[in-house]
Amino acid sequence: MEYATIQLKVPKEMQVYFTDDYAFESNEELKRNALLLYPYIHNNTISHGRAAEILGIKKLDLIDLYDDMGFPYFDMDITDVISDIQTFRAVKKEMA
Repeated sequence: MEYATIQLKVPKEMQVYFTDDYAFESNEELKRNALLLYPYIHNNTISHGRAAEILGIKKLDLIDLYDDMGFPYFDMDITDVISDIQTFRAVKKEMA
């Protein structure tokens, strides 16, 4: 995987969590990088698929990783689900 260098300003105490050596990227580093990308997924700047490409892993592996960290792939509450079902049924009824 090819990497780019960026400068990121963080509190000094966080410096230990960042490294320039990605030759032997551990699972913890993968989680850290996934967490850095999550806000961009959450606000729809990038997709899960694009984030997975950036991290060099499969999309389903990224979804599983986020799930293990407590970030669900679907973040709808029950009222959203019910609303979507009602919309689906209304459209289906119109097409019949």
